[in-house]
Amino acid sequence: MKLKLSLFGITKEIVGSSELELTAPDTQSVAGLMEQLRTEYPKLRELTSCAVAVNSEYAADEYQLHERDEIALIPPVSGG
Repeated sequence: MKLKLSLFGITKEIVGSSELELTAPDTQSVAGLMEQLRTEYPKLRELTSCAVAVNSEYAADEYQLHERDEIALIPPVSGG
């Protein structure tokens, strides 16, 4: 299946784009997606955390993705 992701902050800088389309297995989970991304973009492994939102809600690692899901990578933020 094809997945479309929105990227923010440092994830956008690492990938070099605010959006990313990729092909994933039909049974792709959030954890599997993150591993696929870390393989394609090794600098993502340097992040201490990175949340994944699916259809505007934070998703657990075991969540099974679907082709039309709206997926966003939300990196850690700092500030005061």
